[in-house]
Amino acid sequence: MKQVTHDTGTEQQARAVLVSLITQMDKRNGTNTEGSIQELVSLAETAGVEVLEQMTQNRETPDTRWFIGKGKVEELRILLEALGANTVIFDQELSGAQVRNLEEHLDAKIIDRTQLILDIFAQRAKTREGILQVELAQYSYLLPRLSGQGKNLSRLGGGIGTRGPGETKLETDRRHIRTRITDLKRQLEEVMRHRTLYRERRKKSGVVQVALVGYTNAGKSTLLKQLTDADVYIQNQLFATLDPTSRTLELPGGKEIVLTDTVGFIQNLPHDLVAAFRATLEEVNEADLILHVVDASSERRDEQMAVVDEILQELGAGSKDQIVLYNKIDLCSPAQLEMIPSDRHHLRVSAYTESDLEQIKQLIQEQLGGGQRIYRIPADRGDLIAQLYSFSSVIEQDYEENDAIFKVELNKVDYEKFGYRLQEYEVRS
Repeated sequence: MKQVTHDTGTEQQARAVLVSLITQMDKRNGTNTEGSIQELVSLAETAGVEVLEQMTQNRETPDTRWFIGKGKVEELRILLEALGANTVIFDQELSGAQVRNLEEHLDAKIIDRTQLILDIFAQRAKTREGILQVELAQYSYLLPRLSGQGKNLSRLGGGIGTRGPGETKLETDRRHIRTRITDLKRQLEEVMRHRTLYRERRKKSGVVQVALVGYTNAGKSTLLKQLTDADVYIQNQLFATLDPTSRTLELPGGKEIVLTDTVGFIQNLPHDLVAAFRATLEEVNEADLILHVVDASSERRDEQMAVVDEILQELGAGSKDQIVLYNKIDLCSPAQLEMIPSDRHHLRVSAYTESDLEQIKQLIQEQLGGGQRIYRIPADRGDLIAQLYSFSSVIEQDYEENDAIFKVELNKVDYEKFGYRLQEYEVRS
């Protein structure tokens, strides 16, 4: 990522020191602060920042004026000068006053974790809906912090933390931002209305949807590409893809479903971002089955799984049928593999192994399956037979007098929607 300084016209890359505060509350809660700061490094690198150094401080509580202690601020100022750094990125969220105080004392751009994530999302958004959602989240973040953004935005008027609305002139006042927020919400409501109509049409047509969810960089997009030959952007970086992508997937029995890749989750996902992306994230609620993709090779695997489960609960999708796909097993150590369960709800896979992809399809089919039934339908009732095919896969077919006898494997989701139509023709044992 590059910053543009208006006074010289030269481009200057963001060169940053990362700062994390560890409080007594973090220690009591067992917060993985080391894992969080390492994730901050990845986020910064994803945003194009050159990370020069990391600094941590242990304090009982955050300092209301500086966030870190006054002595640590002075130590940070000396470090910035020695390294030639121009940016400080905090692993926690700062108030507008704290940003203002820090930037005046340090003469550097001050970014917090939330602003960094918003910046990455601004880079990644490609569709109209995604761009609107990110802009809404950025303005919602900026509004209560206007008093802390003055020198920050004017002195380093580009680059990290200033994409989208951050590039707005300083004269932009609260009234203008509130007006823009109202306008963005109106536009998003229209997008949501179209999305709702699409969902209703999808339900009426009996389309079965399976959603890929997971921590960012767990391999969801790679699995979507390998399973469906989807043309999606894939990179080994956080939030490589932002806008959800849906593709048709044919299961072993011939049934076609829609497989949707959703935005990756992350620890401390900004509240404004969750709120802005709720319409997109709620696609998960419409799914008939969730595939929770996990980076099995990650040292923070359990923590990342807990983050995903927490966000699913927040979205109201925590009770959905779920298959956990432990991806990247080719990168796992023997000790890591031993800790991974393997049953009909948990599967160890590599997205690049064909046999594993077939296992995934088979398990999806089994999870969506609703058991076997026998139906006796008049042979001349083609309309009823067509309905039978709409919610089942025919295993055997025979004829007796003027009736056709079908032994079928039910598709659970379709049966719940359409099975009532043929209840009178079902052969009870």
